[in-house]
Amino acid sequence: MEQELEKVEQEVTGLIAKLGDLKNEIAKVIVGQEETVDQLIVTFLAGGHALLEGVPGLAKTLMIRTLSQAIDLDFRRIQFTPDLMPSDIVGTEILEEDHSTGKKFFKFNKGPIFANIILADEINRTPPKTQAALLEAMQEFEVTYSGKTYELERPFFILATQNPIEQAGTFPLPEAQLDRFLLYIQIGYPEAADETAILKNTTGSKSEKVESVISGEEIIRLQRYVRDVHISDDLVEFVSRIVRATRPAQTTDSYVKDWVSWGAGPRAGQAMILTAKARALQIGRFSVTKADLESVAYPVLRHRVLVNFKAETQGITSDDVTAHLFKTIDLPTNGSR
Repeated sequence: MEQELEKVEQEVTGLIAKLGDLKNEIAKVIVGQEETVDQLIVTFLAGGHALLEGVPGLAKTLMIRTLSQAIDLDFRRIQFTPDLMPSDIVGTEILEEDHSTGKKFFKFNKGPIFANIILADEINRTPPKTQAALLEAMQEFEVTYSGKTYELERPFFILATQNPIEQAGTFPLPEAQLDRFLLYIQIGYPEAADETAILKNTTGSKSEKVESVISGEEIIRLQRYVRDVHISDDLVEFVSRIVRATRPAQTTDSYVKDWVSWGAGPRAGQAMILTAKARALQIGRFSVTKADLESVAYPVLRHRVLVNFKAETQGITSDDVTAHLFKTIDLPTNGSR
């Protein structure tokens, strides 16, 4: 028994070291943005999908492409446009002929969704009908065409991007689809030193080659170990308190009642716990702390807590609501810190 535990510990330690190698490979191309990269890796470890939002020119697409290069997985990019059809994502049936018999038959030609890592670039530029084509794949890890179900190969990740400043010609994602994203990651402008390094690194003739340092099978094994990371009952109760406090109808908090129109559902609590476990494992711990929960709470709740119009006019965001709740809600007695 002790030998088995030691073997598992050695395997987990080796896999965590590979995550460090993964970050180093990404850093060859992406300067700064460590928090964003960490959140993307957490998304992978938790087995979910992420929505990245940032103004044009912040290397959202490049970051995802670089991440896919450092992982030995099949990668596809889908450029979302107003004329994109669901069949352009899922695939379509084509008529073929058996030359030996002369009989004709329909064959399903798989679309780009049948890959391990999908970059859904500018996802809010396509109509809801096409956006909805992603729903089944994101939730069920399968697609259905003409009554037949096709399973998607694991691991499977959708990493979508959108720009916050463009309104004309865009179709905002409905709440039902936003909730399918495990994390809603907002990318800010780089720090001054990082921006100087970006200008220097991207205007010369030298380019860095990104090596594949971790496999899909290793990602799957890490996902299994994430589930085994410990979280105390007190912290689970704390997560429940946070999530329930986001709902105006279920809280006495005047701040939430004043500024929130719709709170988070139970899926938010599941996402917070799972991503906190992934964050803990990523940095070499096998137990969740309150700091892990607070770190992941913002991208978890950002798209699940909807502020009202009055809050929008005052510049109050769901992140402000999350910060307020972590300041005002105490851990249960004997909670881990």
